[in-house]
Amino acid sequence: MWDMTSSQDFTTAISTALPFLRRYARALTGSQSSGDTYAAATLEAVLEDRSVVDNATSIKAGLFKVFHTLWTSSGMPVDGQETGLRGKAQQHLSKLTANTREALLLNTIEEFNVGAIAEIMDLDQSEVDHLLGVARSELEDAVSGKVLIIEDEAIIAMDLENVVSEMGHRVTGVARTRDGAVDLAKKDVPDLVLADIHLADNSSGIDAVRDILSAHGDRPVIFITAFPERLLTGERPEPAFLISKPYSEAQVRSAVSQAMFFSSTETLKA
Repeated sequence: MWDMTSSQDFTTAISTALPFLRRYARALTGSQSSGDTYAAATLEAVLEDRSVVDNATSIKAGLFKVFHTLWTSSGMPVDGQETGLRGKAQQHLSKLTANTREALLLNTIEEFNVGAIAEIMDLDQSEVDHLLGVARSELEDAVSGKVLIIEDEAIIAMDLENVVSEMGHRVTGVARTRDGAVDLAKKDVPDLVLADIHLADNSSGIDAVRDILSAHGDRPVIFITAFPERLLTGERPEPAFLISKPYSEAQVRSAVSQAMFFSSTETLKA
């Protein structure tokens, strides 16, 4: 049980965990607005009755558990009215085994262990292990496409290229600068962009992505950063898909699989 005696400590702990709940909610729903709606409802429930997190093993696990209760009680709705790439992605999404995506995101992106996921989702650990295995196979088989990598560190870029290629996607190129990324996108328009924030010539991966989306239309974007909390402030449009450095292969595979389910992902603006 989480021991949080003072209101100030409780508020600080909630504030620390909230950006990561918002990241999870956005990756789960595929958009900033929908994810933030669920996160806001979670916060309201916790502020109304803090015992729901006080009784958890950690305040972060408690917060995510409240979110999951709200998410499942809403029926985890999938919008069947979408068209084009997004509509196709939603069709795949509706066919996934229940709770698999949630378990995979909690494990790979939010780095909860199996025990914590079992607590959050109110399942046995053996059930969580099963869900994780099913999720990996279902998601990676669902959608494939062209991926542009924007990364100025050669070793990281090579690693990302290998992971993405092994998943069955085609890498259109690797750019080290904003201008290089824009040029590559013109030559071969990607279905998904995987971008570092800080690039070789001190240009911005955020600006590169903004240029690409402006020229070629909305498409899924995954940002990579050593400081994810700086991009999850709620003060401006933010990425639905965000990987923290240092990352694991599992995190990349999960984020890419998730992002490929959504053809329109909101991204940062300067």
